[in-house]
Amino acid sequence: MSLNVVNLVGRAGRDPEVRYFESGTVLCTLTIAVDRRSRNSDQPDWFNLKFWGKTAEIAANYVKKGSLIGVQGALEIETWTDRNTGANRSSPVIRVSDLRLLGSRRDNDPSSMSGYSGGDDEF
Repeated sequence: MSLNVVNLVGRAGRDPEVRYFESGTVLCTLTIAVDRRSRNSDQPDWFNLKFWGKTAEIAANYVKKGSLIGVQGALEIETWTDRNTGANRSSPVIRVSDLRLLGSRRDNDPSSMSGYSGGDDEF
């Protein structure tokens, strides 16, 4: 048996980048900053995310830089050959299958303590 499931909750590091293909497929990419559970670490871990199809459209329309989101997906290692050096390169990316919108516009307002959940808060 094998299992490849990643659950992350964090803030979008930038606005989503969206690509529409002639086939009608939609791809959305962004990064997410996730705090570590350590008192000694002030730096977040950064993850590259890829959304496809309907999930990509939702991410493109509702996620902005700083948005609090939860994602579930699978870890993939993308590999390619560098055009300049010819060296083999690789990068980890999370292919997102489930997106949860955990914050709202009021989430950025310190006077408001309430937020919106796009569904169940548990994965």
